[in-house]
Amino acid sequence: MTERPDRRLVIVVRADPVICGHSGEARNLAEAALTRGFDEVRILTWPLERLEATGLPLKPLDGVLPYSPGIVVERPAPVGDYKVPDGRYLAGLTGRLVELFTDGVPTVCLSLYLSPHTVAVADAVRVARDTGLPVEVTTIAEAVGSDVTNVVRACVAEDRFGAAAHVLSSYLAQDHCVAVSAYTRDLIIAEAAAIDARHGTDYARRCRERIGISYPAIDTRAYLDLADAEVEAVLARRGLRGDGYVLFLSRLSRAKGVDDLIAGFAASEGATGLRLVVAGRGPEAEELRAVAAASPAAGRIVFLDDVDDAEKPALMAGCAAYVLPSKPRPEFVETFGIALVEKMLAGGGPVVTTETGGIGEAVGDHALIVPVDDPGAIAAALDRVAAMPAEERARREREARAHALQFDRGAVFDALFARLGPLSAAPAAPAAAPVP
Repeated sequence: MTERPDRRLVIVVRADPVICGHSGEARNLAEAALTRGFDEVRILTWPLERLEATGLPLKPLDGVLPYSPGIVVERPAPVGDYKVPDGRYLAGLTGRLVELFTDGVPTVCLSLYLSPHTVAVADAVRVARDTGLPVEVTTIAEAVGSDVTNVVRACVAEDRFGAAAHVLSSYLAQDHCVAVSAYTRDLIIAEAAAIDARHGTDYARRCRERIGISYPAIDTRAYLDLADAEVEAVLARRGLRGDGYVLFLSRLSRAKGVDDLIAGFAASEGATGLRLVVAGRGPEAEELRAVAAASPAAGRIVFLDDVDDAEKPALMAGCAAYVLPSKPRPEFVETFGIALVEKMLAGGGPVVTTETGGIGEAVGDHALIVPVDDPGAIAAALDRVAAMPAEERARREREARAHALQFDRGAVFDALFARLGPLSAAPAAPAAAPVP
């Protein structure tokens, strides 16, 4: 018989193998929880067959790093058969949450993504309390960018009041509400205000009063402890050399600006001797491969769609520059930029990016900023990187890493759970890693 835990953390999220910064954030919060007094962490997510059917970009399953003992990943099966046209998987997720909330274990439940995860938590809490069984659960909801751009904003644009009210009310029903950046918080409030103006509701005021900021949690050690031999081995397996390539590593979608990067790379004189490595998967992968094939630099552009968690830090550390020319689009706005922080931790060449959304909060003053939709500016930035003295590059690398350390998962976890009061009491955090 399994020993009953004293305190449990449940995280509801699109978890591995989904290629998403918040999938990694959930993993990092789970790992931090084990060092902060939680003796059981459960990540509730979706069955693999459902993830594959959605078209979400997924990592190779054999490249997903294992979780520490004490972290259990659950993928609740759907409820019902073909006569239930939709909602089967959501019913399975909600039902499992009800079971966890009513088994007598004091539980903190964190949901990342309001739709459908926070909606499922709100429903599960209501049902759990309605059973009459003892329920000791504290809820935290973290809103990310696509919650607004892909759900709330779309509801506002289409005047679908009920759907918007469902998401916002479920969010505000949680004990603690946070957003992944100040930009995200402001965006939520702005869209809530648009709903209020049209329907006479009071969502914006409540959001303004309730929503705090909790930046994404990152495992800084995975990027700070890179041995030169380890980096060289990864690059050799990929046919690359240190400082011999420009790197893009993120989801392949229009909002990430890969088309602008391809054009800027081809136009850069400073990048003539370099390769462009485009690493990732996504809905525009084939389209971007076609763009690259038609580029004057086609012979120097490489696509990698099988980069695993262990390889990523080394690829970042070995690049001459990391470029993420993200642009705002109706379906997606970069609300933080987790990969940018990971790159700054890993070292290597400078970051080149835009000021889209919450990117400025991620990079501070430690990136070369270019306008959106401007391949010429990307080319100029790559020329600048190529001409950068070694002393300036080393200084930029040190300062960027020092800035990025604030997003260490331990520090982020402690700040987030300090909102819970006495429930969050835990052992002291270990000392932060020194800046190399």
